[in-house]
Amino acid sequence: MINHLVLTGTITRSKRFDSPSGIPHKVITLEHKTQRYDDEMLRNVYCLIQVILSGKRFNSVTEELKAGVQVQVEGFISLQQGRNGQNKLVLHAENVELKT
Repeated sequence: MINHLVLTGTITRSKRFDSPSGIPHKVITLEHKTQRYDDEMLRNVYCLIQVILSGKRFNSVTEELKAGVQVQVEGFISLQQGRNGQNKLVLHAENVELKT
Protein backbone atom coordinates (compact mmCIF):
# COMPACT_ATOMS: atom_id res chain seq x y z
CA MET A 1 0.00 0.00 0.00
CA ILE A 2 1.25 3.48 -0.85
CA ASN A 3 0.30 6.64 1.02
CA HIS A 4 2.54 9.48 -0.17
CA LEU A 5 1.57 13.05 -1.01
CA VAL A 6 3.64 16.00 -2.22
CA LEU A 7 1.93 19.39 -2.16
CA THR A 8 3.09 22.97 -2.54
CA GLY A 9 1.23 25.99 -1.29
CA THR A 10 1.10 29.00 0.96
CA ILE A 11 0.77 28.83 4.71
CA THR A 12 -2.37 30.62 5.92
CA ARG A 13 -2.10 29.76 9.64
CA SER A 14 0.38 28.18 12.00
CA LYS A 15 0.58 27.25 15.64
CA ARG A 16 3.07 25.41 17.79
CA PHE A 17 2.45 23.24 20.84
CA ASP A 18 4.02 20.43 22.83
CA SER A 19 2.18 17.18 23.43
CA PRO A 20 1.73 16.00 27.05
CA SER A 21 4.73 13.71 26.48
CA GLY A 22 6.87 16.72 25.44
CA ILE A 23 6.95 16.14 21.67
CA PRO A 24 7.00 19.46 19.77
CA HIS A 25 4.34 19.89 17.07
CA LYS A 26 3.79 22.58 14.48
CA VAL A 27 0.39 22.65 12.80
CA ILE A 28 0.04 24.69 9.64
CA THR A 29 -2.84 25.24 7.26
CA LEU A 30 -1.63 24.96 3.67
CA GLU A 31 -3.51 26.60 0.80
CA HIS A 32 -2.87 25.12 -2.65
CA LYS A 33 -3.99 26.84 -5.87
CA THR A 34 -3.06 25.67 -9.33
CA GLN A 35 -4.42 24.74 -12.74
CA ARG A 36 -4.31 21.20 -14.12
CA TYR A 37 -5.53 19.52 -17.25
CA ASP A 38 -8.29 16.99 -16.65
CA ASP A 39 -9.41 15.15 -19.80
CA GLU A 40 -7.94 17.91 -21.99
CA MET A 41 -9.77 20.67 -20.12
CA LEU A 42 -7.94 23.19 -17.97
CA ARG A 43 -9.31 23.06 -14.46
CA ASN A 44 -8.75 25.33 -11.46
CA VAL A 45 -7.61 23.28 -8.47
CA TYR A 46 -7.92 24.50 -4.90
CA CYS A 47 -7.51 22.82 -1.55
CA LEU A 48 -6.91 23.76 2.06
CA ILE A 49 -5.31 21.09 4.25
CA GLN A 50 -3.94 20.95 7.76
CA VAL A 51 -0.32 19.79 7.95
CA ILE A 52 1.20 18.36 11.13
CA LEU A 53 4.97 18.47 11.68
CA SER A 54 5.94 16.36 14.69
CA GLY A 55 9.26 15.99 16.44
CA LYS A 56 12.53 17.80 16.90
CA ARG A 57 13.68 17.19 13.31
CA PHE A 58 11.57 20.19 12.25
CA ASN A 59 12.97 22.56 14.91
CA SER A 60 15.34 24.20 12.41
CA VAL A 61 12.46 25.45 10.22
CA THR A 62 9.65 25.84 12.76
CA GLU A 63 10.15 29.59 13.25
CA GLU A 64 10.09 30.23 9.50
CA LEU A 65 6.76 28.47 8.98
CA LYS A 66 4.33 31.37 9.28
CA ALA A 67 1.48 32.87 7.26
CA GLY A 68 2.45 33.93 3.74
CA VAL A 69 5.41 31.55 3.40
CA GLN A 70 5.41 29.14 0.45
CA VAL A 71 6.44 25.56 1.15
CA GLN A 72 6.55 22.12 -0.36
CA VAL A 73 5.44 19.37 2.00
CA GLU A 74 5.94 15.63 1.58
CA GLY A 75 4.26 13.09 3.78
CA PHE A 76 1.26 10.82 4.30
CA ILE A 77 -2.41 11.55 4.80
CA SER A 78 -4.50 10.29 7.68
CA LEU A 79 -8.00 10.72 9.04
CA GLN A 80 -8.23 12.81 12.19
CA GLN A 81 -11.30 13.46 14.29
CA GLY A 82 -11.69 17.05 15.42
CA ARG A 83 -13.02 18.22 18.76
CA ASN A 84 -16.39 18.76 17.10
CA GLY A 85 -16.52 15.06 16.15
CA GLN A 86 -16.08 15.67 12.43
CA ASN A 87 -13.46 13.73 10.50
CA LYS A 88 -10.95 15.44 8.24
CA LEU A 89 -7.91 14.45 6.24
CA VAL A 90 -4.60 15.81 7.52
CA LEU A 91 -1.13 15.61 6.04
CA HIS A 92 1.59 14.34 8.38
CA ALA A 93 4.83 15.87 7.14
CA GLU A 94 7.92 13.77 6.62
CA ASN A 95 9.78 16.56 4.82
CA VAL A 96 9.21 20.28 4.37
CA GLU A 97 11.05 22.69 2.09
CA LEU A 98 10.76 26.48 2.03
CA LYS A 99 10.03 27.75 -1.49
CA THR A 100 10.43 31.52 -1.00
